[in-house]
Amino acid sequence: MKKRFLPFLSLTFSAMLLAACGQQGAASTAGKETAGGAGDFPDKPINLIVSFAAGGGTDLGARVLAAEVEEDLGVPVNVINKPGGGGWVGWADLVKAKPDGYTIGYVNTPNLITGYLNPGLNRSETIESFAPICNHITDAGVIAVKADDKRFKTIEDVIEYAKKHETTTTSTGLGSDDHIAALKINEAQGTKFKAVHTGGLAENMANILGGHVDVFFANVGEVANEVDKGEIKILAVLSEERSTYLPDVPTLKEAGYGDIYSWSARGLAAPKGTDPEVLKILESAFEKGINNEKHKAKMDEMGLQIDYKNSADYKEMLKEEEKNVLEVEDLLGWK
Repeated sequence: MKKRFLPFLSLTFSAMLLAACGQQGAASTAGKETAGGAGDFPDKPINLIVSFAAGGGTDLGARVLAAEVEEDLGVPVNVINKPGGGGWVGWADLVKAKPDGYTIGYVNTPNLITGYLNPGLNRSETIESFAPICNHITDAGVIAVKADDKRFKTIEDVIEYAKKHETTTTSTGLGSDDHIAALKINEAQGTKFKAVHTGGLAENMANILGGHVDVFFANVGEVANEVDKGEIKILAVLSEERSTYLPDVPTLKEAGYGDIYSWSARGLAAPKGTDPEVLKILESAFEKGINNEKHKAKMDEMGLQIDYKNSADYKEMLKEEEKNVLEVEDLLGWK
């Protein structure tokens, strides 16, 4: 396998240190007056909420991009981690934030959408509660196992085993991309995958490496580096084509298990009601940052697939994802 990924532990530790700095930066802005419109925006630090723990795929990508964007905006962009509730601790705070452009956040689909569509949660938010800025990353799903798990050498081994035995899988929350992927395979193949929901990648990694969970449902950018370290073995990619980062790993369809695709799309949004001129400034800055060659190289090293979409196209993407979630509401037990 081509070794192009930065050391995971180093990135994780760096992310945690930066998280602490971000929290301090957020505190330093408390109590300041709101800027008087787009004319002087921005004139103080911007807080960027990441609704998952430090060290995960969303967090690491956010920190690299924030460093690029703040050069253009001329103010610090502080990444603030607010994990919990399948992402909704952070997203609820984003929705309630003052719509002045100084609090923005990453929104992850399908987690965001399953969170407000789930009838058992009685959430009042919708797509319209957010003002899309742009999409950043679309990270394909993978099925992986602990490298030394003698039960599983191929994806066929996993599927056939799961047809006969209840097989636990990792999950970043009810209705997450990895959870939905497992449910779709159960429906199509008669497998008995059972998701173990956690707060994010670090817990899932500990569960799989500790032998507490059987199969790792994750995303390319989250686990590809673990392959180079010899800890994880990726058996299938849940995309239409093989990942450029994992050229030797077959797709689930290639293995004969049908058109089951999974991904985590990670974009940026502001609260509803944010001044359109402020949104334009943010969109322009993030477009420049995402398309910056230095940023592209860093994303490539981390195995994170850039998928830039402007605000209009990103909103259409969110609407399409909402339709996709509604198509599996019976699998999620909503009917």
